[in-house]
Amino acid sequence: MTETHTIKVNGTEYVVELESEGSVWTATVEGEVFEIEVPNAAPVAKAKRSGGRKKKKSGTVSANIPGKVVTVEVEEGQHVTEGQVVLILEAMKMQNEIQAPVTGTVVAVQCSEGEAIEANVPLVVIEPEVTDEDGA
Repeated sequence: MTETHTIKVNGTEYVVELESEGSVWTATVEGEVFEIEVPNAAPVAKAKRSGGRKKKKSGTVSANIPGKVVTVEVEEGQHVTEGQVVLILEAMKMQNEIQAPVTGTVVAVQCSEGEAIEANVPLVVIEPEVTDEDGA
Protein backbone atom coordinates (compact mmCIF):
# COMPACT_ATOMS: atom_id res chain seq x y z
CA MET A 1 0.00 0.00 0.00
CA THR A 2 1.36 3.40 -0.98
CA GLU A 3 1.00 6.37 1.36
CA THR A 4 1.31 9.94 0.16
CA HIS A 5 2.60 12.63 2.51
CA THR A 6 3.61 16.27 2.19
CA ILE A 7 6.86 16.90 4.04
CA LYS A 8 9.04 19.94 4.55
CA VAL A 9 12.84 19.69 4.21
CA ASN A 10 14.86 22.82 5.02
CA GLY A 11 11.75 24.93 4.42
CA THR A 12 10.86 23.36 1.04
CA GLU A 13 7.70 21.25 0.72
CA TYR A 14 7.75 17.96 -1.16
CA VAL A 15 5.05 15.40 -1.93
CA VAL A 16 6.45 11.98 -1.05
CA GLU A 17 4.99 8.58 -1.87
CA LEU A 18 6.10 5.96 0.64
CA GLU A 19 5.94 2.21 0.37
CA SER A 20 7.45 -0.25 2.82
CA GLU A 21 8.49 -3.86 2.74
CA GLY A 22 9.92 -4.95 6.07
CA SER A 23 12.68 -2.53 7.06
CA VAL A 24 13.13 -1.18 3.51
CA TRP A 25 11.17 1.88 2.40
CA THR A 26 10.81 3.23 -1.12
CA ALA A 27 10.28 6.99 -1.30
CA THR A 28 9.30 8.66 -4.57
CA VAL A 29 9.91 12.42 -4.64
CA GLU A 30 9.22 14.41 -7.82
CA GLY A 31 9.60 11.25 -9.91
CA GLU A 32 12.93 10.28 -8.33
CA VAL A 33 12.96 7.01 -6.36
CA PHE A 34 14.98 6.59 -3.16
CA GLU A 35 15.45 3.38 -1.20
CA ILE A 36 15.68 3.88 2.55
CA GLU A 37 16.66 1.14 4.97
CA VAL A 38 15.88 1.44 8.65
CA PRO A 39 17.91 -1.24 10.47
CA ASN A 40 16.25 -2.89 13.48
CA ALA A 41 12.92 -1.25 12.65
CA ALA A 42 9.78 -3.15 13.46
CA PRO A 43 7.74 -3.92 10.37
CA VAL A 44 4.89 -1.52 9.72
CA ALA A 45 1.49 -3.05 10.34
CA LYS A 46 -0.69 -3.14 7.24
CA ALA A 47 -3.67 -0.82 7.44
CA LYS A 48 -6.84 -2.77 8.08
CA ARG A 49 -9.87 -2.30 5.94
CA SER A 50 -13.18 -1.98 7.72
CA GLY A 51 -13.95 -4.68 10.20
CA GLY A 52 -11.23 -3.99 12.74
CA ARG A 53 -12.06 -1.54 15.48
CA LYS A 54 -15.45 0.04 14.90
CA LYS A 55 -15.82 3.77 14.51
CA LYS A 56 -17.81 5.45 17.22
CA LYS A 57 -21.30 6.04 15.86
CA SER A 58 -23.37 9.15 16.41
CA GLY A 59 -26.65 8.90 18.28
CA THR A 60 -28.25 11.61 16.13
CA VAL A 61 -30.95 10.28 13.83
CA SER A 62 -31.69 12.26 10.67
CA ALA A 63 -33.07 11.53 7.22
CA ASN A 64 -30.89 11.98 4.15
CA ILE A 65 -33.91 13.13 2.09
CA PRO A 66 -36.76 15.52 2.87
CA GLY A 67 -40.15 14.02 3.66
CA LYS A 68 -43.08 13.83 6.07
CA VAL A 69 -42.98 12.09 9.45
CA VAL A 70 -45.68 9.40 9.40
CA THR A 71 -45.16 8.01 12.92
CA VAL A 72 -42.73 8.53 15.77
CA GLU A 73 -42.13 5.16 17.42
CA VAL A 74 -40.12 6.36 20.47
CA GLU A 75 -40.35 8.95 23.24
CA GLU A 76 -37.84 10.74 25.45
CA GLY A 77 -36.36 8.52 28.16
CA GLN A 78 -37.04 5.31 26.24
CA HIS A 79 -34.25 2.73 25.87
CA VAL A 80 -33.65 1.68 22.24
CA THR A 81 -31.40 -0.88 20.62
CA GLU A 82 -29.31 -0.46 17.47
CA GLY A 83 -31.47 -1.18 14.42
CA GLN A 84 -34.78 -0.53 16.22
CA VAL A 85 -37.26 1.56 14.19
CA VAL A 86 -37.51 5.02 15.76
CA LEU A 87 -39.74 6.69 13.16
CA ILE A 88 -41.36 6.17 9.79
CA LEU A 89 -40.76 8.79 7.12
CA GLU A 90 -42.69 9.18 3.88
CA ALA A 91 -40.47 10.41 1.06
CA MET A 92 -41.14 10.20 -2.67
CA LYS A 93 -44.42 8.31 -1.99
CA MET A 94 -42.59 5.56 -0.10
CA GLN A 95 -42.57 4.88 3.63
CA ASN A 96 -39.07 4.42 5.05
CA GLU A 97 -38.25 2.93 8.45
CA ILE A 98 -35.61 5.08 10.11
CA GLN A 99 -33.59 3.00 12.58
CA ALA A 100 -31.56 3.77 15.70
CA PRO A 101 -27.85 3.89 14.80
CA VAL A 102 -26.80 2.99 18.37
CA THR A 103 -28.11 1.34 21.51
CA GLY A 104 -28.95 3.86 24.20
CA THR A 105 -31.54 6.20 25.68
CA VAL A 106 -33.63 8.68 23.68
CA VAL A 107 -32.81 12.16 25.04
CA ALA A 108 -34.71 14.27 22.49
CA VAL A 109 -37.46 13.82 19.92
CA GLN A 110 -37.32 16.88 17.64
CA CYS A 111 -40.17 16.03 15.25
CA SER A 112 -43.82 15.10 15.40
CA GLU A 113 -46.23 13.02 13.35
CA GLY A 114 -47.40 14.80 10.19
CA GLU A 115 -44.46 17.25 10.22
CA ALA A 116 -42.64 17.99 6.96
CA ILE A 117 -38.89 17.77 7.54
CA GLU A 118 -35.81 18.83 5.60
CA ALA A 119 -32.90 16.53 4.80
CA ASN A 120 -30.10 16.09 7.36
CA VAL A 121 -32.01 17.77 10.21
CA PRO A 122 -31.71 16.01 13.61
CA LEU A 123 -34.99 14.20 14.32
CA VAL A 124 -34.17 12.00 17.32
CA VAL A 125 -31.13 12.18 19.60
CA ILE A 126 -29.96 9.02 21.38
CA GLU A 127 -27.40 9.05 24.19
CA PRO A 128 -25.23 5.98 23.39
CA GLU A 129 -24.88 3.31 26.03
CA VAL A 130 -21.38 3.29 27.56
CA THR A 131 -19.63 -0.06 27.21
CA ASP A 132 -16.21 -1.38 28.19
CA GLU A 133 -15.24 -1.26 24.48
CA ASP A 134 -15.70 2.54 24.54
CA GLY A 135 -12.93 2.82 27.12
CA ALA A 136 -15.16 3.61 30.10
